[in-house]
Amino acid sequence: MLPDGTVEATAANEEHILVNAHLDVTRAALQSATGATTYRFTRRDIETIPGGDNAPLNSVLLQAPGVAQDSYGQIHIRGDHNEVQFRLDGVELPEGMSVFGQTLMTRFAHSMALTTGALPSEYGFLQAGVIDITTKTGSADPGGDVSIYGGARDYFFPSLQYGGHAGKWDYFATADFVHDRVGVENPTPDFNALHDLTNQYHFLGHLRYTADENTRISLTAGVSNAEYQLPNNPGQQRQFANPSFLDSALSQNLYGSVDSASLNERQKQITDFGILSLQKDMGNISLQSSAVVRYSSLGYSPDPLGDLVYNGIAQRAQRSVFSSGSQTDVTWHAGAQHTVRFGYQIYVERNISKTDSTVYPQTGTDADGNAIFGDQPLSVHDGNGRTGWLYGLYAQDEWHPVRNLTVNYGLRFDGVDEYTHSKQVSPRINIVYQPWHGGTFHAGYSRYFTPPPFELVGGTSLNKFANTSAAPATLQDTTVKAERDHYFDAGFAQEILPGWHASFDAYLKLAKNLIDEGQFGSPIILSAFNYRRGQVHGYEFATDYTRGPFSVYGNFAWSRAIGKDITTAQWNFDPDELAYIQHRWIHLDHDQRWTASAGGSYTAFYRTGHPLRLSATMVYGSGLRQDSDIPNGGVIPQYATFNLSAVQSFQDLFHIPFLKRTQLRLDVINLFDKRYELRSGTGIGVGAPQYGLRRTILTGIEQRF
Repeated sequence: MLPDGTVEATAANEEHILVNAHLDVTRAALQSATGATTYRFTRRDIETIPGGDNAPLNSVLLQAPGVAQDSYGQIHIRGDHNEVQFRLDGVELPEGMSVFGQTLMTRFAHSMALTTGALPSEYGFLQAGVIDITTKTGSADPGGDVSIYGGARDYFFPSLQYGGHAGKWDYFATADFVHDRVGVENPTPDFNALHDLTNQYHFLGHLRYTADENTRISLTAGVSNAEYQLPNNPGQQRQFANPSFLDSALSQNLYGSVDSASLNERQKQITDFGILSLQKDMGNISLQSSAVVRYSSLGYSPDPLGDLVYNGIAQRAQRSVFSSGSQTDVTWHAGAQHTVRFGYQIYVERNISKTDSTVYPQTGTDADGNAIFGDQPLSVHDGNGRTGWLYGLYAQDEWHPVRNLTVNYGLRFDGVDEYTHSKQVSPRINIVYQPWHGGTFHAGYSRYFTPPPFELVGGTSLNKFANTSAAPATLQDTTVKAERDHYFDAGFAQEILPGWHASFDAYLKLAKNLIDEGQFGSPIILSAFNYRRGQVHGYEFATDYTRGPFSVYGNFAWSRAIGKDITTAQWNFDPDELAYIQHRWIHLDHDQRWTASAGGSYTAFYRTGHPLRLSATMVYGSGLRQDSDIPNGGVIPQYATFNLSAVQSFQDLFHIPFLKRTQLRLDVINLFDKRYELRSGTGIGVGAPQYGLRRTILTGIEQRF
């Protein structure tokens, strides 16, 4: 390695780089997105977003068309709740227990792509959007990098990465630690939240062995460990989940004994994963076969008295899911006009759920029929575990019948044997036509099958909570079902001038057993349920322009997501809500009509050793849903937030041989200190109110070596 951190151009190094570049191209060709819509984030794109590698992954993805933000770090793509699939180097990660925070960090990514629309048959299970992260490697990101980033609200974010290669080996590792007081969104509009400390650490390691010019073995492993204080909302007076408790004698005795501003609720999340892959190129046939494991757990610790007083239940909850499986993708260049792809995915998963609850017993009813509760709490233990299977097979043909026309058609067969048991054969077809240079039309249809999230479906023993302060409004609990969709998509993309692109896309999803998720109760653990019918449709527009040191982009999207008749997990809902929704369409709680984002950057002195990069981003949302006189009938007020960034680089600031590029950065998040709500605390499956981050100033220094 040369003193400036670049790889010495020896014959061996050149061969290593060329061979790995060839294998990278071959691997990318295994996951064709013909006919779908793909939005790409290059390394330059990631670095120009305020925060760069320090920015949360969801804030990067918000710059893509049709991506709406929600609380707990969640995103919604094209009106779906959480049907987002993450892949590392083309290998899908099984779902985990993450509710807020990030298991995968932006720092892991050399580049990434978001693919939406009518997906080809190789993409199954979670299909609202496929986020494929190309991880950093020793060849693409050689050398070391240490940074310290921080600022307001005790924000402290040190990180370290190092990569390189020796002979046939290629290695890369990165680790970071996050400490701040903005772990979960503030339930009040105040500048700082009460009781909101978080400590997190993350690690990603990547080791590759290139046996020859056609064979590569890689191992990727990651760890995420996060602890959160759940922020408090002062002035709360709600007593128990059961409204009749408000007027009881016990309520009067307990009222005032606990202050909602001083509760001590905590949550811990752990995720570990590993991927072992073999990639082989055999001329007309290439393949990648991978073994995948992922362990994910979530634990909630209540405030023993506070949760009992305010919610009627203090519940210590623990959930975990261990997934192991295999994924293989094969590409066969059958001829000049046909490229055949086929493969499979299969996972075995073990889900465990345990709760220890403290509740008040119901001792009778008063003259008005309201419940009367005793003052001696009861303990209720509940737990269950289940092992299940998830599997999918696919085959597709990319056919070029005539010049400038591509037809991609195929079939999937998916099945799930977990809490629910079902399967489906899904045809898919996409047509892509390029009538002139730089212009592309596409149209497609995909039949989708989405299993319910195994880790979010539990077997709660409702009868254990009967005649207590935690008694559900209804004891009906139908098992969550797999969602089945008809998905239509069409669009057009055009290169207007060199460096200037624009695209338009429209979509429609008709769903049976539409899956939605919500938070019910104090533990921030989402639970899944079904609407018998669902409809989602919308359109997107995106444009970008890059020339030399200047780049700018912008996009907007319109979406409408509605559902009718909640048919599963009914115990989470009020009977009046169920009765209203049974025969009427309502907006889904995450339905946001208008979503937009924009950004730009300019690099001054970019041909020198001390470039200065200035960048800005904007996010606009017309507001998610809240209750009015009907469920989800209202809209949260619209908002727009702006972020700024300045990064000054120096090629050899310290004049020390082994220290090279130095970067100083200043980021301002929510420049105009906009007060805006993400959630109002009302709506189907909505927990506490959630407000966006107030103005935050962060600085950092990064040193290459």
